[in-house]
Amino acid sequence: MASVAMVVTNACSPDPRVLRSAKLLAKNGHNVTIHAFDRTQGSPMSEIDDGVRIMRYHIGVFSYGAKWKTVSGLRAFRKTVTSSLANNPPDCVYCHDADTLEIGVKLKSKAGCILIFDMHDLQHTWVMMGRPNSLVRRAIAHRLEKRNLQRIKKSDLVITSSGAAKGGMFPGFREYLSEQKVDSIVVENRPEEVERRQKVIPNTEWTVAYIGRVREIKSFHLLTKALELLPKSERPNIKIAGDGTATEDVHTHLLKESSRLGIHLNLHPAFDASTLPSLMEDVDVMFAMYPPERGNIKQGALPVKMFDAASFGIPSIVNSDCLMGEVCTNEGLGLAVKWDDSEALSAALLSQREAVIALEEFGKEQHSAFLNAFEGLF
Repeated sequence: MASVAMVVTNACSPDPRVLRSAKLLAKNGHNVTIHAFDRTQGSPMSEIDDGVRIMRYHIGVFSYGAKWKTVSGLRAFRKTVTSSLANNPPDCVYCHDADTLEIGVKLKSKAGCILIFDMHDLQHTWVMMGRPNSLVRRAIAHRLEKRNLQRIKKSDLVITSSGAAKGGMFPGFREYLSEQKVDSIVVENRPEEVERRQKVIPNTEWTVAYIGRVREIKSFHLLTKALELLPKSERPNIKIAGDGTATEDVHTHLLKESSRLGIHLNLHPAFDASTLPSLMEDVDVMFAMYPPERGNIKQGALPVKMFDAASFGIPSIVNSDCLMGEVCTNEGLGLAVKWDDSEALSAALLSQREAVIALEEFGKEQHSAFLNAFEGLF
């Protein structure tokens, strides 16, 4: 049995990506503790979830986003976790996302810990969000990418959340790393195979939802533009659940637009895994489209909300011309629409109103490969 210290820079309240891998290791006899940065100090400092201990660090209140205070908070978190783990080193430091890699690299160097890196997105691309043509931001992103790759190459095992489909056209994160001479295995962020309540076809009202991190407003400008094209009698309710850097702006926009369009708006704050089924009860279509100038969209991001919705029988609308669109289409999980085509989005949403789909692939083979790779390290 190995002692595993997972590290993530959110409160893990919840973070399905982190919890799925942690619970998988715990179920197979390993001792897993998640070290999480609770930036709002709104969650319990310690709790147990299916055999996984979650330790949340309360070191001050810090917002999400590219702010100097946030940067200082992340530095303080990394320093605190590194010091804590150095006093009683685990067998393995498991880093989720590149902003935790500094911790793993130091613990590997100083204490001989095995280092695992789980890449859920391309961290350097977030610098470009909002201003993709900025020369300054491009320079910062390039520098960040170079530093991250240097650290990634020190890992004993690298896991990515996406890879090109067999015979597919579009690359995933695995292919990005392969170009950088880094080997990785793919474990997509799919839900566990469990019995869930299935979508009920609506008789009158219907609901389009976005459930997850709210990081940018452009997606919601596109959504309201598409809904405006529908006849008033056929416009859906909108449900938004989750928090993130753009929550306030998105809520303000939707409050204004829902009133203008005569649409009922249902807003929910951050949620945990136990409340996801109730959030999904009245959802008919999941909206999961993102501005493609975000590098990780073109390079293989797969939205967790697409898989979660499918496990409840709910179809999703996602970006076309990228891996998520290919997976969505190939597995019959909904429809892929070209970004910024409000007419196509409007028609796609309406066409999926009464669709009930099934998620057939739960990633069991990927989980098995991950466990074999993990245990092979020891």
